[in-house]
Amino acid sequence: MTVLVDDPIWPAHGRLWAHLVSDADLAELHAFAQLNAVPARAFDLDHYDVPEDMVPRLVAAGATRLGGRELTRRLIASGLRVPARDRRSSQ
Repeated sequence: MTVLVDDPIWPAHGRLWAHLVSDADLAELHAFAQLNAVPARAFDLDHYDVPEDMVPRLVAAGATRLGGRELTRRLIASGLRVPARDRRSSQ
């Protein structure tokens, strides 16, 4: 079980954002997020969007930081990735 966070490179709302994911299961991801005060509203089907200033705290709590490509590769390998075509239909 590993919780992963990528580099905050996604601009929105005047900030940079990162993604928080699990490479094992969503229950693990939700538990980690709740323990670290990540708001439930930040969840987007297979990941949490987290602001740049939260990343160091998440890493200190045990998340593994890596680049976006590696995070995506690991999320796909876990079977938890929600493809873009499915993401659009669920909104």
